[in-house]
Amino acid sequence: MSSRSPSYSAFAGDRLIAFGTLGDVLRAAKAYIDSGEDPQLLIFEDRSGRQLDFDFSGSPEEVLARALPPLARTGPGRPKLGVVSREVSLLPRHWEWLEAQPQGISAGLRRLVEEARKRNPGEQRARKGREALSKFMTAIAGDRPNYEEATRALFASDHARFEELIGDWPEDIRAHLLRVLEDSLSPSDELDD
Repeated sequence: MSSRSPSYSAFAGDRLIAFGTLGDVLRAAKAYIDSGEDPQLLIFEDRSGRQLDFDFSGSPEEVLARALPPLARTGPGRPKLGVVSREVSLLPRHWEWLEAQPQGISAGLRRLVEEARKRNPGEQRARKGREALSKFMTAIAGDRPNYEEATRALFASDHARFEELIGDWPEDIRAHLLRVLEDSLSPSDELDD
């Protein structure tokens, strides 16, 4: 959730199996599965709260090779800069305004996005953090006591009430929620992508 590297978490039921980089979490998850324990694992990308699925067949190296992103392909455009081409639909008056910008449409759009990102970055980080926590909570704690009230407290930014409501939840789940919440509230030099 910060400008630091993305982090991932693997849970087996209520227990945190691993936390860290994707490679570290996948190695630990593979070892856990190979140990013969219940292979029911949930793996989350902490910044977004998305649940991820991986194929754990084969060796740890094979698991990592399938899971880690391939090297960026080269092609037209500016791939070294990380430029991604996508379609944008705008009203005619928006296109007219962009076309009138001195450095072109793409530069105009980039400038508008950068200006918007600079406004209230702390508020944007907190919103993204709440959304990530909500996804995680739904997947792993949706049937827990006080789930709905905790979700309301989270979105109301009532952190003391949130912490109180999750107080009886399993330690690993509670600690993860509070860690991700704290990270989303901590200052950062730049807003996440």
